[in-house]
Amino acid sequence: MCPAPVPIPTEYKRPHSPLEDVQGFAIGLLTASVGLVILSSLGFITGQTAGLALIISYLTGWSFGVVFFAVNLPFYAFAWKRLGAEFTLKSFLCVTALSVMVEWLPRGMQFEYLNPILGTTIFGVLTGFGLLGVFRHKGSLGGLGVIALMIQDRTGFRAGYVQLIIDAVLFSAAFFLFETRVVLYSLYGALILNGVIAFNHRRDRYIAD
Repeated sequence: MCPAPVPIPTEYKRPHSPLEDVQGFAIGLLTASVGLVILSSLGFITGQTAGLALIISYLTGWSFGVVFFAVNLPFYAFAWKRLGAEFTLKSFLCVTALSVMVEWLPRGMQFEYLNPILGTTIFGVLTGFGLLGVFRHKGSLGGLGVIALMIQDRTGFRAGYVQLIIDAVLFSAAFFLFETRVVLYSLYGALILNGVIAFNHRRDRYIAD
């Protein structure tokens, strides 16, 4: 995570316990999964590896959960080398859990009607806060997020802004694959999500390890 601009006294740092990690991941993953189910029910996309997985899922008819899990596999070796075993293992578990949850949740949660602006706003807020919860317990939801966090660690350039740049490339390609309205609604949701991360993922305001 981003180094704090002002050093934080060691006596104020409190590491998360294993139980706190479990509940933090559970809440974060549930929140993010609900957001993704809302987004996919609208037929929209997002950025990062989740966006790539959604695009592949829509174009091929394959399960989003399976595609999301597979898309992230190449990034684990990179994460292990750059960010360590703990981060990589937690990220692998988070991606696996999310892949299962987004397949399971629609069995108990369906929408007869959902306004696109409201739906994408809810998606951005819920998934953004879900990602924050995962980040704060030293995990991630996969590949491109790992790269964004690594850049933030090394340069201080916030992960949310890194993701915005990656998203710009992904959405530019999406204009050639989907209707313009689908891409514009999706872009709005991605901006909400990344705004939540950019404004809130700051170590100088959150000092637990």
